[in-house]
Amino acid sequence: MTLRTLYVTAPDGIRLATDVCLPPTPSPHPAVVIRTPYGRTAHRAELRGWAARGFAAVAQDVRGRHDSEGEWHPYRSHEEEDGAATIAWVRRQAWSDGQVVAAGASYAAYCGLVTAVTAVPHGEGHGDGAPDAVIAAVPALGLAETAREATGPERLRARAGWWAAHGDRRDSDPDALEKALARDPRILEHLPVVGLGERLDRELPSWSGVWDDCRRGWLVLRGSAARIPLLAVGGTRDPFAEDTVALWRGWGGPSRLLLGPWGHRLTGGAAPVAGLAAGGRINLGALYVRWAKAALADRLDHTRRGVIALGDSGRWCRVPGSDDGPVRETAVVAGQLASTARRAPASPRPTALVFGSPTGLRLLHGAEFTADPDRPVRSDGLTVRVPTDLNHPDPDRPDPDRPDSADRCVLLSPPLPCPLDLAGHAEARVRAVTDALCADWAVRVVALDPGGRADPLAFGIVRRTDPPGETVDITVPLGTLGRRLDAGTRLRVEIAGHHFPAHARNPHTGEDPVTATRLARSRRTVLTRGSALLLPVTARREYVEPVPETCR
Repeated sequence: MTLRTLYVTAPDGIRLATDVCLPPTPSPHPAVVIRTPYGRTAHRAELRGWAARGFAAVAQDVRGRHDSEGEWHPYRSHEEEDGAATIAWVRRQAWSDGQVVAAGASYAAYCGLVTAVTAVPHGEGHGDGAPDAVIAAVPALGLAETAREATGPERLRARAGWWAAHGDRRDSDPDALEKALARDPRILEHLPVVGLGERLDRELPSWSGVWDDCRRGWLVLRGSAARIPLLAVGGTRDPFAEDTVALWRGWGGPSRLLLGPWGHRLTGGAAPVAGLAAGGRINLGALYVRWAKAALADRLDHTRRGVIALGDSGRWCRVPGSDDGPVRETAVVAGQLASTARRAPASPRPTALVFGSPTGLRLLHGAEFTADPDRPVRSDGLTVRVPTDLNHPDPDRPDPDRPDSADRCVLLSPPLPCPLDLAGHAEARVRAVTDALCADWAVRVVALDPGGRADPLAFGIVRRTDPPGETVDITVPLGTLGRRLDAGTRLRVEIAGHHFPAHARNPHTGEDPVTATRLARSRRTVLTRGSALLLPVTARREYVEPVPETCR
């Protein structure tokens, strides 16, 4: 196998550095194209893997990054035109048989997707700049999706880290934010948030524009008209997991979803092992090749199919919403098992763990609490301080200066009497009151094993602008869960006003959290009556083998 570096010329004359690795067998070959801002040379082992399996493998630095000419403007650059030009160039090469799969992870997945949904599809009589299939792993779908939750709050820590590492520069410095935090551990606390670029050790002129784009959902919408096959790969621990699910659900062509127990790097807690996604024990490289060959040969069912891992149990099941026949679900309500027959396109009937119920979620602390942005509940720790004596003087009026003051509402379930599988969408429904003009409501669910070890299970945060002092019902989406909970596990639910530094602090003044320079405390009350945690509990579900299910 030979690997060469060439330059593909974009429509405006910009030259894009491109590595090409060809199989040792005679041409022509189908091709895989990866367009990335993270350095094409990091993909050389991957290119050789594709080439060894009969694909011409192409990796390209996007415009303005590493060895490609031009200026780098994430999500606002020329990804559509440059991607279409690259795919058209591939099809003109003597070693190409005309079939192209666009592949990539994170921003590189965006590059492949945006080319697929904006270029003219190949084979429709005009144009050859669109791929024939797309592999999108942990897709970061757009500027608006990556900057904010769908429910409003700003994703501060992740965006600050990514922009410090990759924004407004030709190369990357993955440790840029950590270096800045070493100089000033409170760098993310300084206001306004929009001024972060000035506090880094280099200029970051694009930082302020990160928060301006509101075109959320446009790529998913355009994908609904696509007719080519899609493989969407994500992880239940990935912050963009719901975007991956939305892409799969909305895609117009044959679509497959593989949702493992992984984070954004497609690994769990362990380090990756030679292309093996940790936790789910899936060889993603082999899966990609098998799926790509089936997609190009039109051997995929023209359906929507998805599989989800039940945590690190090694077991997988179909994602609710797959095109499939009847399955049987069970729900646990107040400790009792009740069977319901349903069809897969509908969501599983949720389990309601009612707040204030001895068989649901018992209130431990903080029915009334103070959300103080100067002392926010942090996202980077699972420790919860609950006073041993809830009968301290004036317990209904927490004092933020007391060490045992409530900064969140905490509830706890009894131990599970039997193992439970969770597969599908979860949410919290909270009846609450606040005195703030604008308030964020963060809900974190933690699984406590019989030994007391805490493991994050689900999280969601929403922004509300309800009339101060008015009792309101708040729905907090908690994402798509795939977990197996052992018998004896307890669930701890925390309701807070902040989740910092993962999310920017709501100032409670009605000002934009990105530009605000003043913070205020907010009093909160959670009413147990009418509040519940809804979980997609599934028992006796038919387990599936993920690779054959994904590739059929």
